[in-house]
Amino acid sequence: MSAQNKSQVIEEIENELRREFATLTQAARSAHEAATHAESRSEDQHDTRGLEASYLAGAQAARAAEIERQLQIFQKIPRTPANPDSPISSGALIELQETLEKRQVRSLCLLSPAGGGIVVKLGELKVQVITPQSPLGEALLGSRQGDDIEIETDSRLGTTKSYKILTVR
Repeated sequence: MSAQNKSQVIEEIENELRREFATLTQAARSAHEAATHAESRSEDQHDTRGLEASYLAGAQAARAAEIERQLQIFQKIPRTPANPDSPISSGALIELQETLEKRQVRSLCLLSPAGGGIVVKLGELKVQVITPQSPLGEALLGSRQGDDIEIETDSRLGTTKSYKILTVR
């Protein structure tokens, strides 16, 4: 994974956020129009169409504002590779290897302060955004290339997942 790929990953995440922002902004506008439309006026005390539409518009606008905040954060993430000898920190693109049913599975993730759960494709590769608040993000933070990490998957059963940190960019 090269520096160019890291830059492409971040660009794809930004594009995904822009698409979601545009969709939510349009949906919030439509919900606002529905809330203020003459047909949404209450006909009696039990008619809540206008109120429900206004709640929906407010929630969509709030989500759009959150996406805009995330986009600003991603625009500040360095596009240059992280030092593979340094502890993992926010902005690192990390290649992991997990053993599942006796086979090695590789995955890529970008450690970021925002946007957890976003998945983008770069060619055939899928890259998932994780935050330091997630169990995997917490375990990666401060680790180094070559380290093995474990995360608890079920505290009641004592089950864990083990990963090898292959590369850090």
